[in-house]
Amino acid sequence: MQHPLSITTCMFRPKILLLVFILALSLAWLSSSGIWKRTKSNWTASSPGKHKIVNPTIQKLRSKADDAALFAKQNNYNENTCFLIDMSLPSGQNRFFVYDLKKDTLQAAGLVTHGRCNEDWLEGRKYGNTVGCGCTSLGKYKIGYSYTGRFGLAFKLYGLEKTNSNAFSRFVVLHSHSCVPESEITDNICQSDGCPTVAPGFLQQLKVIINESKKPVLLWIFE
Repeated sequence: MQHPLSITTCMFRPKILLLVFILALSLAWLSSSGIWKRTKSNWTASSPGKHKIVNPTIQKLRSKADDAALFAKQNNYNENTCFLIDMSLPSGQNRFFVYDLKKDTLQAAGLVTHGRCNEDWLEGRKYGNTVGCGCTSLGKYKIGYSYTGRFGLAFKLYGLEKTNSNAFSRFVVLHSHSCVPESEITDNICQSDGCPTVAPGFLQQLKVIINESKKPVLLWIFE
């Protein structure tokens, strides 16, 4: 007499083979359709930590980083690290990037405000360079000395282009404020009077880089 367990195994074997066949067909379809490749690329193109950055942003940052590296070399700035701020991204999304110029990789990312241009709430983006405009100024900045101001620790900023030449006289500085979250949110964050304002914890990370640098660190705000 055949053992009952052997009979049960024989009954289930066709179902197992059918399941394996279906799985194999599914994997083949995913591979041929390109869905798996697109999904994989979206997950692998990410900054250090838990912040995922989509491919177009990475490509844009790399292009800016190439220009920043050349600028740093020609003007005696820090050639290892620079700060890149992409104002085209939503304010609730990480758009302040610490970029390693030597390794061509992201070191860190955080939230940062944009200027409200003296409005109660600025819809969209506007940029300006005149004293009292309250707007963000696009362009390259030299990060200067630190001081303690009304918002605590802050770093002086010197505009290096026509679009931000009045940054110092406008008191546009790099500082933190509690209204800026430490991690990404689905809504917009607060707005400033033109200063690139970050979260308190993120500023402490930037402080270490700035203070340890023997050369000025480049900060570049672009769109």
